[in-house]
Amino acid sequence: MKNNHQDTLKLRRVAIDTYKENVAYLHRNCAIYRTEGFQALSKVEITTVNGDPEHQHRVLAVLNVVDDENITQCNELGLSEQAFTQLDVKEGHCIRIAHAEPPASLSAVHRKIAGERLELDDFRGIARDIAENRYSKTEMAAFLVASSQSGLEREEVLYMTRAMVECGDRLSWGEPLVADKHCIGGIPGNRTSMLIVPIIAAHGMLIPKTSSRAITSPAGTADTMALLAKVQLPPKQLREIIRCQRGCLAWGGAARLAPVDDILISVERPLSLDSQGQMVASILAKKLAAGSTHLLIDIPMGPTAKVRHMGEALQLRKLFEFVGDRLGLHIEVVISNGRQPVGRGVGPVLELRDVMQVLNNDPEAPADLRQKSLWLAGRVLEFDPDVRGGQGYAIARDILDSGRALSKMRDIIEAQGRVTKTTEVGKLKHVIKAPAKGFVSAIDNLQIARIARLAGAPMDKGAGVDLLKKLGDPVKKGEPLYFIHADFPSDFRFAQESATKESGFQISKSLPSGSIGPEF
Repeated sequence: MKNNHQDTLKLRRVAIDTYKENVAYLHRNCAIYRTEGFQALSKVEITTVNGDPEHQHRVLAVLNVVDDENITQCNELGLSEQAFTQLDVKEGHCIRIAHAEPPASLSAVHRKIAGERLELDDFRGIARDIAENRYSKTEMAAFLVASSQSGLEREEVLYMTRAMVECGDRLSWGEPLVADKHCIGGIPGNRTSMLIVPIIAAHGMLIPKTSSRAITSPAGTADTMALLAKVQLPPKQLREIIRCQRGCLAWGGAARLAPVDDILISVERPLSLDSQGQMVASILAKKLAAGSTHLLIDIPMGPTAKVRHMGEALQLRKLFEFVGDRLGLHIEVVISNGRQPVGRGVGPVLELRDVMQVLNNDPEAPADLRQKSLWLAGRVLEFDPDVRGGQGYAIARDILDSGRALSKMRDIIEAQGRVTKTTEVGKLKHVIKAPAKGFVSAIDNLQIARIARLAGAPMDKGAGVDLLKKLGDPVKKGEPLYFIHADFPSDFRFAQESATKESGFQISKSLPSGSIGPEF
């Protein structure tokens, strides 16, 4: 472009949340749009205009063409909230717009689509270009689908993990033992992290728990914790909280820990993609970036869990251990019973209720959530060289029963910033009843999660499913199995229709011996 006033535009802030994608808005009648041959959805580079080239600000964005001057006038360039924040100049500032060069790493994506094996430098290039917003969501989707369909070899998972860690900040604690725990997901209501963190922190071990938002589930740890405290914390504040409280329950995205992972998750979520290789890289990149040295991985296994067979579980365990070992992360993997939801609530508010009942030692607290949390917390405590093998469970139980875990949770909430607004359970309520007398012989995790998501979870915090019966429970015909809660009539109707077609519960006349299996 020529360097004169005719090729500059005024910056306008367009108050639209484009969710992890930089978007620019240019009016169709803008002279620059016509002369430069821009097209909708093309990648553009926006540069600030000032006297010192070294202090120019730049940002890449996907171009949207508008016809409404209320959005952007002919002498303006609009930027979405994320892009405006990244450019970091005031509204009205003069800027220039130019065609952006295609990301150099896109050739590696094309090779992956063709089924080729990628090397470390390929993944580094892809991660770097994604972090710099050089990829559109369509291009990222192509990379994710190719990685899912042709699969990632174990070395590729290692390379991808390393590349994602290198593209963000990395916390260092200066301690030989920094613990963490992660569940691969797929089990509704499995909110054990919110119990394990205060137990471990109360023991004195460091556990900087950073979590992602839900990808394909009705709630993630960060979604549920956000009802109690702020989870989007700047890195400096996060470090201070963790050092003071010995733990946290925060969203990793705000801390710039493996930020490429959060961008990819924003594409995975609407596509419901969650391939094994991508999942392992995502989990381990976040844990390494958070400075973890010891990690416990929970792999629930069951007929409607993510992992359905022991062979698949063992293969996944080997992949976690292979990548962790080469990146200096001590990993222990447990395979747990994933035949049914854990706890009663499915959805942020309902899951929070379960967690607080356990922390308060409420007699009404779901026993399975309490026991699984103690079992996993005990395994994490045994990372401590002063805790002998087999003693972890008893120590965890003492910390919970004594109220120390509840006290620590309160301290963490205050440190992160207590949320004073109370979110209620969705007011729209529908009951699903047993079609016949018998025993609950199967619960479909996928269908229960689907119903909760249709009801509005996790975006609508009060939406979800409240389970009244679990595996092995006797039921009478017409007896309630669960309630559906929603905030909006349209979501409520979708959830009802889905539950009416398929409740997710199987009722048998008799309970076959050994059909339920061990609790964990």
